[in-house]
Amino acid sequence: MKVNIGPYLTWYGPYQITDMIFFWIKTKGIYLKDDDPLRERWDYVAKEKFGDWLADTWVANFCNWIQEKRKRTEKVEIHHYDVWSMDHTLALIIHPMLVKLKEQKHGAPFTEDKDVPEHLRSTSAPPLTEDEKNCGSTDKLFFDRWEYILDEMIWAFYQAAKDDPDAPEQPKAYTRKLLDNDNFDDSPDNVEAWKKYQAENVKFEKRKENGYLLFGKYYRGLWD
Repeated sequence: MKVNIGPYLTWYGPYQITDMIFFWIKTKGIYLKDDDPLRERWDYVAKEKFGDWLADTWVANFCNWIQEKRKRTEKVEIHHYDVWSMDHTLALIIHPMLVKLKEQKHGAPFTEDKDVPEHLRSTSAPPLTEDEKNCGSTDKLFFDRWEYILDEMIWAFYQAAKDDPDAPEQPKAYTRKLLDNDNFDDSPDNVEAWKKYQAENVKFEKRKENGYLLFGKYYRGLWD
């Protein structure tokens, strides 16, 4: 597999051109209050008027025309062996992407209470104040729920990417030594170890499957 995906294209329009011309006025991404002194400065006023004027000229159409010609780099080449164990191949990509998303995320999608432990559910969150309700604030555990769901997805895809039955995360109660023992018998100790292994393995597999289900369910919430 070969993947070459470039960054998203930067939009250049009349107002971006205006920002470059009036480069000393740093207001990008900043909301100015009505009483902000900067609003009265001649250069700020000139910048605002120039930007509005430029947006009504042929420049706006020209910028749109240029933007339509530009294309983001998206080259993906799939080899025949990539699909031999496609679940493992994709996990090698999905796992590090989920880790990176967790590191730099700036928000969270809405999640369902049933997908997280009881102590993280909205019903367990401290009540909002009247001001918070009026502002449409989310509950105090809103982002913690997404953090938990991300962690579960990361854990599940790590297991798929690792693909190692002897990894520390695998159930240990029934050891590889016991599995490979040619003299294995149905003694009480071995039977008990086998039952314990089965119980832990079922729990282990269910957690993996839940991580994959969460990935599908919240696929459209995977954004920064």
